[in-house]
Amino acid sequence: MIKRILEDEIFELLSIFPVIGIIGPRQSGKTTLAKMLIKRYPKNSIYLDLESPSDRNKLKRPEIFFDDNKNNCVVLDEIQRMPELFPLLRSVIDNHRIPGSFIT
Repeated sequence: MIKRILEDEIFELLSIFPVIGIIGPRQSGKTTLAKMLIKRYPKNSIYLDLESPSDRNKLKRPEIFFDDNKNNCVVLDEIQRMPELFPLLRSVIDNHRIPGSFIT
């Protein structure tokens, strides 16, 4: 697997900020990078692919899901598929400013 140039920088940012967004063009390795990060990240992580119906179902009650996982790093891949999460995430992050809580 290719070590991404920004991988170490993202680890540093995860120790400071509650959420890190990975953006880029299609097929540029965003999902691969996120999966590499959570393999190395010392915090327990939960990966959700929001194009997967089963993963979307886990967020039927997102406020409860996020509260139950407030001590984990939640990776929300393809978050643009559920834009209704953005206002809730702002609220969750403001109430629990724990570094490394989300990767989107």
